[in-house]
Amino acid sequence: MMQFALLIFESPEAFAARHADGNNTYLGAWRAYHKALVEADIYIGGDPLHPPETGTTVRLKDGKRRVQDGPFAETKEQLGEFAILELPSLDAALE
Repeated sequence: MMQFALLIFESPEAFAARHADGNNTYLGAWRAYHKALVEADIYIGGDPLHPPETGTTVRLKDGKRRVQDGPFAETKEQLGEFAILELPSLDAALE
């Protein structure tokens, strides 16, 4: 078996939808997908992340450490969650 990291990027609007009521179709679709991964016995673990504004970026350049509050770059999407899956092959993971 091999482990794969599933990185989930979301727009700021989708990220904010996590706190919407239970009838949100976007959130409902992700919950159904997560349930399918768990039921298929391939979900190892994962967690949603905090908003990018709460992060810290650490870079090493020319031997010097640079620490910056907030995300590395301004983008239209942000990394919202990660999941670790265990499957027999890359083809199975892509499927």
